[in-house]
Amino acid sequence: MHERRYHRPVERLRDPERVGRLQVSRVVDLVLEGLQAGSALDVGTGSGLFAEAFAAKGLRVGGVDAEAEMIHAAEGFVPDGAFKVGTAEDLPFPAGEYDLVFLGLVLHETDDPFQALQEAGRVARLRVAALEWPYRDAEFGPPLSDRLPETRVREMAARAGLSALGPVDLGGVALYRFDRINK
Repeated sequence: MHERRYHRPVERLRDPERVGRLQVSRVVDLVLEGLQAGSALDVGTGSGLFAEAFAAKGLRVGGVDAEAEMIHAAEGFVPDGAFKVGTAEDLPFPAGEYDLVFLGLVLHETDDPFQALQEAGRVARLRVAALEWPYRDAEFGPPLSDRLPETRVREMAARAGLSALGPVDLGGVALYRFDRINK
């Protein structure tokens, strides 16, 4: 299980070139657009890069990662965050615990992307957002075989009870935003 987990050093997650490609501030602003959120859960938090950005916007944040080493790193950057070891397919939080659930470059790494979206929808009170690699060959990011086609992401989200706000192509990354249908 979880063969496609991130297995590189924690420091690489905060490499300035990588952070620049991810457009963290722009992504956070787009995720929060039109949403009155007070809390956010960062799934696949890694070093807590996005959790830190959500906290800087005044949100109560939590994070989950399958690797304990990543949780310890995230706690160092976001001491007030509620971080737990766990997987995207089985989030260790109650239903509706967070206004927003964010999956940052993790959906394509899950064993079951549909289950991950379903779990995100269970824990999210208002919105689920997923930052992913666009479905095209690129110099940066995973091979095409590990990327998810937009049609598949949208179909899985619909099955999980999420309504698409439309993807945003940010060049090297793609942002999917979904509101809960039954808020």
